[in-house]
Amino acid sequence: MHDTQMTLEDFLRAPITEERPWVVFAACRDADPELFFPATPSEERAALAVCATCPVQVECRAYSLDAREYFGVWGGETERDRRIELRRSA
Repeated sequence: MHDTQMTLEDFLRAPITEERPWVVFAACRDADPELFFPATPSEERAALAVCATCPVQVECRAYSLDAREYFGVWGGETERDRRIELRRSA
């Protein structure tokens, strides 16, 4: 991972700014950040289940695409989902 790449844990603990006030509403806010960096398909499903309940899933997905987050589950999308989406939009 690049030194400039923000992890989900960094992201959720970072101060809320005008750019991303929606973070306070994230379903994952109090979850273990490791959940969102799954090592198995069952762990990935667990992370996606949290995202499915999130009221700010769309905002999180948009952030992850804009920030080019390469790792983890963000906004209800897996790493593979984002790679496909980014390729399609290129």
